[in-house]
Amino acid sequence: MNVIPTAIPDIKIIEPQVFGDHRGYFIETWNRDRFHEHGIDSEFVQDNFSFSKRGTLRGLHYQVKNTQGKLMRVVQGEIYDVCVDLRRSSDTFGHWVGVTLSAENHRSLWVPPGFAHGFFVTSDVAAFEYKCTDFYAKDHERTLLWNDPALNIEWPILDGIEPLITEKDRQGQVLVKADVFP
Repeated sequence: MNVIPTAIPDIKIIEPQVFGDHRGYFIETWNRDRFHEHGIDSEFVQDNFSFSKRGTLRGLHYQVKNTQGKLMRVVQGEIYDVCVDLRRSSDTFGHWVGVTLSAENHRSLWVPPGFAHGFFVTSDVAAFEYKCTDFYAKDHERTLLWNDPALNIEWPILDGIEPLITEKDRQGQVLVKADVFP
């Protein structure tokens, strides 16, 4: 397992070892002891699966209570995954990291609690699964505006193309008005 640092040190890209031959391949996607060695020592309580078509943008979501750390990976297709630091006490508050996750690169992304998360589908379809450190709590869910000019996120959206997005995500809060963490 190879852990790749990002511009925000708490967010980690995980590249598993791939054992492949003419029949296919095998990868270990989660091993508590190996992840603990790299500072990821969370307990997961919920697994989620998302299937989306090209141009879908989901997010940027987070929970102000029952905060969730997430370990994410793509099993079909490709996405551009974005995480925004909402921890006011952090040196990287308001900064974002974007990472391409795909079935081909086998990468996982670890995002600890305190971040907003979203993704944009860049392939025809994408199947995305992730583990969470706490349960979904609708009453505590918030949405950060995906295209907040203050964040200046560089989504890989082609000029003239409108992303497929829910009304809830269109109505997200800009960072200066958003509920954030201490």
